[in-house]
Amino acid sequence: MSLAADRPRSATRSREREVDRTQVRVQRHTGHKLRTGIQALVIAVWCLLPFYWMVVTSFRDVGFTFDPTPWFTHFTLDNYATAFSTALGNHLGRALLNSVFIGAVVTIIALLVGTSAAYALARLEFKGKSVIAGAILAASMFPGVALISPLFQLFTDIGWMGTYQALILPSISFVLPLTVYTLASFFREMPWDLEEAARIDGCTRIQAFRRIIMPLAAPAVFTTAILAFISSWNEYLISSQLSSDATQPVTVAIASFAGSQPHQEPYTAVMAAGTIVTIPLVILVLIFQRRIVAGLTAGGVKG
Repeated sequence: MSLAADRPRSATRSREREVDRTQVRVQRHTGHKLRTGIQALVIAVWCLLPFYWMVVTSFRDVGFTFDPTPWFTHFTLDNYATAFSTALGNHLGRALLNSVFIGAVVTIIALLVGTSAAYALARLEFKGKSVIAGAILAASMFPGVALISPLFQLFTDIGWMGTYQALILPSISFVLPLTVYTLASFFREMPWDLEEAARIDGCTRIQAFRRIIMPLAAPAVFTTAILAFISSWNEYLISSQLSSDATQPVTVAIASFAGSQPHQEPYTAVMAAGTIVTIPLVILVLIFQRRIVAGLTAGGVKG
């Protein structure tokens, strides 16, 4: 009788322990989600706060530049007019066109060369492969400040100072390693069966690359193009020394801004120009964020 009576009690205790374990798992899961949400919020605020303050300052009257009020006050659009004022020597419109042109050319050339180089490093076997890969990595780590003097001397000797090619070629040298390594990691994870099947069906290696590999690599190529364009768009160090008034990009143009008041640093005009330069990139990333995420995660899983 005692054994029969103990069985329901044992079953009850087992159910209670199972309920307790379930509650503990739910609490842990809820706590984990809460911590993740708080961390994401802190990171978002930390990253977006400078941009928010730049926008607020860009709409603030010059006389209240250092007003610590954390929201929009003393609203004005004069700072944006100053940023585009050619009478003050601020050629922001021309600089924007220069940056778009330079970034587009750098991105196209980097993709054309980097895609084929990444495919060769990932899919082909040849002598010196590791040496070439190491040289590309070393080129990406080389400090840009060490190149200013030799590039200045070289472009002066050949008459390239202040020209577009003097800005495009150095930018390609910095963007190309990023392009090669981003695409090589993707090509390396692609299954060989697709290319071998195309070769069996009569395609040459180039045809298989163009008809099979490239369509599958489109997300990674698109992501690399966005990263290459942003990298070229943000370049300042070399452009500040090799550009002229007619070819300077936005980064150099903003650094040489003049304000509406003499002997006063045009902080509000600089903030307005920074907002104008940053917003197109933000919109571009927001529009193509799914493609960018797909490209960053492509090739992460084999098969």
